[in-house]
Amino acid sequence: MAGLVLLLGTGTPVCAQIAPQTPADTLRKYESPAGVTSAKPWYRGKLVRATIVPAVMIGYGFYTHKGGGFYTNEQANRDIHKLFPTYRTRLDDYLLLAPYAELGLVALAGVESRSDRINTLLVMVKAEAIMLTSVFALKHITRRPRPDGSDNEAFPSGHTAQAFLAASIVHTEFRDKSQWYGIGAYTIATGVGALRMINTKHWQSDVVAGAGFGILSAHLAYLTHRNRWGRKPRLPEGMTLTPTLYGGATGLCFTWQPR
Repeated sequence: MAGLVLLLGTGTPVCAQIAPQTPADTLRKYESPAGVTSAKPWYRGKLVRATIVPAVMIGYGFYTHKGGGFYTNEQANRDIHKLFPTYRTRLDDYLLLAPYAELGLVALAGVESRSDRINTLLVMVKAEAIMLTSVFALKHITRRPRPDGSDNEAFPSGHTAQAFLAASIVHTEFRDKSQWYGIGAYTIATGVGALRMINTKHWQSDVVAGAGFGILSAHLAYLTHRNRWGRKPRLPEGMTLTPTLYGGATGLCFTWQPR
């Protein structure tokens, strides 16, 4: 191993070392031990696992929003108002952001999240952009009348999409600490969807599809995020800096192992 001393300014030394490069074994680089390949089947990839559940929900919403399915929108609306004939509330307008409040309170309590605050905020902004663009574009395209006839912007439910988006972020950030954080957030989001139907603002298809779009938006935001902001700087792989003492003076030893 060769050593090199560089004198800087007042004589403070810096030791630079370059370790010898080990020749790569190119003869076995494409071998798979015991015939096992490292490539995963397409159906086990991250994209499929992240999109399968919301895709089913969105598909169900599209299938039923014009009267399809074994349990139609009209049947669901009739049964809901048999149980809640006169109940009306504005609670759904406030609960749609409640999972975000949970996210902030849990973080303030000192529970460590998966991402740092900067990256969590960036994921939230990206997910919101995806959700708002897709939801309001579909509202404009489908022109589905609301059950109360107030306008033609029923499909999909924006309130439900917002609530499930926030719940998905809470679940992703804290699922390694406890699944109960996500369960609580998804319970709130489900309540928002139910209240939208009780308030005669949405059909069941709008709510199910809205939940799917919310979850999908959060998952796509995480899949396309590289966690680059807010990280502590590090040297490239194979390089290290360590303090050293040379000739009675302190310095730094730089080691590089070529790959």
